[in-house]
Amino acid sequence: MRDTKRLILGIATALLLTSNIAPISAAEKITLVTADDHDFGYVRTLFKHWIDADKDRCNTRYEVLIAEAIVKPVVGTGCYLSGGKWKSPYDGKVFTNPTGLDIDHMVPLAEAWRSGAWAWTAAQRMEFANDLDDSRTLLAVTASLNRSKSDKDVAQWLPPKAQCTYISNWIAVKSRFDLKVDSIEAEFLRTKIVSCNITNVVIQ
Repeated sequence: MRDTKRLILGIATALLLTSNIAPISAAEKITLVTADDHDFGYVRTLFKHWIDADKDRCNTRYEVLIAEAIVKPVVGTGCYLSGGKWKSPYDGKVFTNPTGLDIDHMVPLAEAWRSGAWAWTAAQRMEFANDLDDSRTLLAVTASLNRSKSDKDVAQWLPPKAQCTYISNWIAVKSRFDLKVDSIEAEFLRTKIVSCNITNVVIQ
């Protein structure tokens, strides 16, 4: 039920962000374009996040927690979650209390801004910040790791585990939203797509 809801909400997100989305598949070539970062003007409040899009009292954070639980929680009044279990993909730690988890934007909001979101409308930024269409965009992860990542790009921070998966997901999200990569990020990715055997990506 919750996974279905996430899909429905994601379809709405996709419709609102059609101008920014480049659909991808494993077979097609993904091209990331190199450009200088837009290093000024970012304020976190420009990306309205953790909205309750379907008015069920579960905001985006809770929708992600419900969708990604390896043991589904009981959803109580005010979207209070109990009885669930989660496994952080960044370090493999298992949690039975969601307060130990943060919801990580795979591409941090500040990095999205630097990479092209500065030119988006407020509605497009809100939809990016609450995207439920692609499970790679928002992930429930160990809180301390999310905070150590902060707004760093992929060349500046990698999780302790599943690094090639992280790099692949980073590329997918950047491509989907037509976000650029800076020169250092581009050089890093050129190296990593070889070592991670990611064969369908071109960095311009």
